[in-house]
Amino acid sequence: MYEKIKETAEWLRNRMPNAPKTAIVLGTGLGQLAERIEKLLCIPYSEIPNFPVSTVEGHAGQLIFGRLGGVDVMAMEGRFHYYEGYTMQQVTFPVRVMYELGIKTLFVSNAAGGTNPGFKIGDLMIITDHINYMPENPLHGPNVPPGPRFPDMSEAYSLDLIAKADEIAAKHGIKVQHGVYLATQGPTFETPSEYRMFARWGADAVGMSTVPEVIVANHCGIKVFGMSIITDLGGTDIPEKVTHEEVQKAAQAVQPLMATIMEEMVKTV
Repeated sequence: MYEKIKETAEWLRNRMPNAPKTAIVLGTGLGQLAERIEKLLCIPYSEIPNFPVSTVEGHAGQLIFGRLGGVDVMAMEGRFHYYEGYTMQQVTFPVRVMYELGIKTLFVSNAAGGTNPGFKIGDLMIITDHINYMPENPLHGPNVPPGPRFPDMSEAYSLDLIAKADEIAAKHGIKVQHGVYLATQGPTFETPSEYRMFARWGADAVGMSTVPEVIVANHCGIKVFGMSIITDLGGTDIPEKVTHEEVQKAAQAVQPLMATIMEEMVKTV
């Protein structure tokens, strides 16, 4: 796999119009931040050697090189998921390539279901930690350079970046929650009993992504900041039906607030 990582990185390096140190992964319904990027080059995933192709509605499926708030960035408009049938190595392949291209900081975002009874639909949650409830760890198998065989995960999400995000949110009067994100393999949404179980485990939100990328980023020594948009709530006495379309709609409504925080965050790294 390492040879494919280097091959893809070299292919992109020969086409990159800038040399970003910051990367952003934009998940379900979170494409508005991409609209704020001054685009210098957009490459569909299908054209990038060894890249998977996103199959999820709401994911544009392209790699963007450009500037956000005057800062050079690369952004994945759409990600890959284990439930699409990809291996964990394929899901996290782009993060490996990011490291080879010199990325030092990774911003991740997602739509998630709230398990914390104090949360409301439309809340923004800064991810402080995660629980990996997926069936496989992306580091399973031969160790990939440059990371250690047994990487430390005591600060998977940068405390420094979390503090900066809190300052930015306060400055703009944006309410943010803090919480633990739990990742399942999907693609089913959780049952009410599962929501309640995850809450007892200490999870504040649950989704089907993000954790594999964060694990690999930490393995590579890349600093991570993550945010979730709470798009639905579970574990209540009255079961609530959830559809992907409703998740996208809820995410769209609060996108401008997350985009504001992310854009200013990029300027601080």
